[in-house]
Amino acid sequence: MGKVPRLLLCAPASGGGKTTITCALLQALVDRGAAPVAFKCGPDYIDPMFHSEVIGAKSRNLDLFLMGAGAVRRSLLENTRGGGVALIEGAMGYYDGIALSSQASAYDLARTTDTPAVLVADVRGRALSAAALVRGMAEFRPDSQIRGVLLNRCSPMLYPRLRDAIQAETGLVVYGYFPDLPECSLESRHLGLVTAAEVTDLRDKLRRLAEQAERSVDLEGLLALAASAPELEAPAPPPSARREQRPILALARDEAFCFYYADGLEELRRQGAELVEFSPLRDPALPEGAQGLYLGGGYPEVYARELSRNTSLLREIQGAVLHGMPTVAECGGFLYLHRLLSDADGQYDWHMAGAFSGRAWNQGKLGRFGYITMAARNDGLLCGAGEALPAHEFHYWESEAPGTAFRAQKPLSDRGWDCGWHTPTLYAGFPHFHFSGCPDAARRFVAACARYERGKEG
Repeated sequence: MGKVPRLLLCAPASGGGKTTITCALLQALVDRGAAPVAFKCGPDYIDPMFHSEVIGAKSRNLDLFLMGAGAVRRSLLENTRGGGVALIEGAMGYYDGIALSSQASAYDLARTTDTPAVLVADVRGRALSAAALVRGMAEFRPDSQIRGVLLNRCSPMLYPRLRDAIQAETGLVVYGYFPDLPECSLESRHLGLVTAAEVTDLRDKLRRLAEQAERSVDLEGLLALAASAPELEAPAPPPSARREQRPILALARDEAFCFYYADGLEELRRQGAELVEFSPLRDPALPEGAQGLYLGGGYPEVYARELSRNTSLLREIQGAVLHGMPTVAECGGFLYLHRLLSDADGQYDWHMAGAFSGRAWNQGKLGRFGYITMAARNDGLLCGAGEALPAHEFHYWESEAPGTAFRAQKPLSDRGWDCGWHTPTLYAGFPHFHFSGCPDAARRFVAACARYERGKEG
C-alpha cells in the first residue's frame, strides 16, 4: 500500500485531444523540474515511447486485459516510488472497452485503481450543450470517477462564461482550457520513423503546448486533485526464480524492433534473466554468451532492405533458432524469422532469417486485431497444453505459415482462429504478450534459457 498522486485524462471519443493535452501537461511538469510518471491505458506501444523518448518522462502501459488488476495496481505503485504525479492517458472513448462493454476501458482502469479522472471535452461548436456532454459522461455510471474537466478548442473569450455554466450545471470543477492549436497537433506519430529533425519539431510543439498549459490551466488545482487520490493497495509480486547464474537473453532493440512493454521486460529480469540489447540492423552477431532470444514487434517491413543485408546475423539467428536456442518472436519478430518479407511498399521480397520457410507480405488492410485469449494445443516454451495466455494482435502483414499451435478466441465473441508456433524452445506468431500478466510464461522462458546454457556446457 502506498500514496500515489494520480490522474487519468479521458475523453468522450478518440480524436478529442486527450493525447495532446496529456503531453502538454507532462511537458509542463517536466519543465517545472518535477518528475511526472506517464501511463497509457491499453496495449498501445507508441504513446509510451513518445512520452519517454520525446518528453523524457518515465512511461508504462496499464492494461487490465493483458496484465490483470493486480499487476496493473502493482505497476502504478512501483513505478511511481520516488517520482511525482502519475498521469494516465486513457484510450478511445472513456467507457469504450471490449466489444460494447466497458471491460478494460479507461473507465474500468480508473475504477480499478481508484483514480480521479479529468474529462477532456472538445467544446468547439458548442455552448450550453458542452455542459450536457460533461454531465452525461460524469453521470453515465454512478462510480464514473470523473472529478474535473479540461476544455479543448475553447476560445479565450468564451472560456469564463462556459466554465461558469458547466460548473453550475454539473458541480464539477473546470481546471482550464486549451485554444485550438492546429500547428501543435500530435495526432500522427510513428516512433520507428522519427528522424532527429522530426524530434526537434515535436519538442518545439511540446514546448509551446507546455507554455499554453502554464497560461490557461490550473496546474496547482490538478496536482491537488491528484494528491486527493486514496492510498493504493497492490498485491505482492508472484514468486521469482532464484538462480546462481543469470542466463543472458539477447533483446533485439533498434528502429526496426522497438515494441516492448517495460514492465514485461522487468518481469523477465525478476525471473533471473540478464537482458542484453543488440541491433538486428547493425550488429553482425548476437551478444556474446547469449542463451535466449527475444524478437519483439516493430517495423521490420520498413527496414527490410537493411535487415536483409546483415547476412552474418541472419545466418546466426537462423542457426540459433533451428538448433534450440529458446526464442520468443512476436509479430514483427515473427516476420523477421520468415524466409522472405515484402517491404512496406510491397515492391520487393527481401531475404530474412529463414527459420520459417514461408513468405510474409502486406495484405493491404488491418487483419485480425484486438485482444485474444490463446489456448495452447501442446506443451511448449511458454505454457502447457490447455493453458491460456492473454494476448493482443494488430498487424497488416500476413504469413504463409501463421502456425496452429494455439486457438485464439476473441473475448465476448464467438470469433476465433488458429495461430502461432509453440515448441519446447520456441514461441513465434503474430500475437504479443505482456509478461507482467503471465509471469509463469516469463519464468518458463528464462528457465529454458538457463537449461540451454547448461546443455551447451555439458
